[in-house]
Amino acid sequence: MTIATQARFKYGEGITLVNESGEAYLDGVSGTFNLSLGYNHPVVVAKVQEQIGQLSHMSSSFTEPYVSEVLDRLLDMAPAGIDTGWMRDITGSTANECAVKIAQKSTESTDVVSLFLSHHGQTQFATGISGNAFRRKGFPNSTASNHLHVPAPYCYRCHYKSSYPGCGFQCVEAIADHIQYGSSGSVACMIVEPILGNGGNIVPPPGYFQQLRKLCDEYGMVLIADEVQTGIGRTGYMFASELFDIQPDIITLAKGLGGIGVPVAAVLMKSRLNVLEKHEHSFTSGSNLISLAAAQSTLDVVAQPEFLDDVKLKGEILGSLLNELPSKHKSIGDVRGVGLMWGIEIVDEDGAPDVRKANAIIDAAFSDQRLILRGSRYGYGNVVKVRPALVATDDEIAEIVERLDAVLQKVG
Repeated sequence: MTIATQARFKYGEGITLVNESGEAYLDGVSGTFNLSLGYNHPVVVAKVQEQIGQLSHMSSSFTEPYVSEVLDRLLDMAPAGIDTGWMRDITGSTANECAVKIAQKSTESTDVVSLFLSHHGQTQFATGISGNAFRRKGFPNSTASNHLHVPAPYCYRCHYKSSYPGCGFQCVEAIADHIQYGSSGSVACMIVEPILGNGGNIVPPPGYFQQLRKLCDEYGMVLIADEVQTGIGRTGYMFASELFDIQPDIITLAKGLGGIGVPVAAVLMKSRLNVLEKHEHSFTSGSNLISLAAAQSTLDVVAQPEFLDDVKLKGEILGSLLNELPSKHKSIGDVRGVGLMWGIEIVDEDGAPDVRKANAIIDAAFSDQRLILRGSRYGYGNVVKVRPALVATDDEIAEIVERLDAVLQKVG
């Protein structure tokens, strides 16, 4: 049992957690990246409390007007062409399953293309389309012939030993070979995170998504943007698809859509893909009124004038502070991120991934600095992630980096 798992916290305020002894810990990663507005944002708390007092759940047959209100707001802010949606999920895992079902039914094809190091959820199906073999070990139903994994656009450790921008986007060009020689010949979709979160906060290079869009069009594949981690303001844009000009056919949302950790998910799509019948994808708690209230009030906050501009500015501050660290600590090989979604890659003296040290940094941050951080690939990766809630103040952002710096001086 790690130090962190022994902690018993009593309450949270903003980006701070307080334990039973009254000790305050600074949360540098927004819970599991799902507390976009921190632990107790008053707008969301008030709306959720009000809804619980009135009506917490009805059959989905009766919640459609409430669902439509949330979807209409999301679609008003969505990238061009995304004009309809589906809200019968409360987790990103099943929202991604829904997106794949939509792609398979609409194209009448089967195979799913995804990236090495990707993370699309915890269900067996979502584990199967995610890009880490250790998560499938011992679970044969999470491995299927119609899951096709291809190298990620990980420029710092390019799979093809190439260098951007002279690489010619080999990581995209090679997908055609994987489809032609490794698929069943019936490819329905490609699912991709705008930033590979669990895989190590990997930010694809400029032009990558434009090449990917062309490839999907060439093969008739539906392009799914898994925005479970990047959506609802995390990058300083409501959707990272807008920031990177991904032009997806489907966008999936969860995590930050609930504001203070209330489970809620959504699938947004182009109307031509609205092919599912209700019985083909529906969950008991999907579109429950508490989740809808949380989503509605979260959008009330994030859609306020200047809110996302403020997130962009905070992201610049965080990025600037983190980029000062490599000159002080040789264990940092790379710093990368956008908005309030950053990661530092920890390396040994030869530049190889140093997983042990990355985990030691996270443990020491908690025990010595009362700073909560998270690593990549469930502790199997070498990236330390820094993703404070969107409501973090400039001073809190500076404090997170100051405490991280102190840990690196000791451990790194």
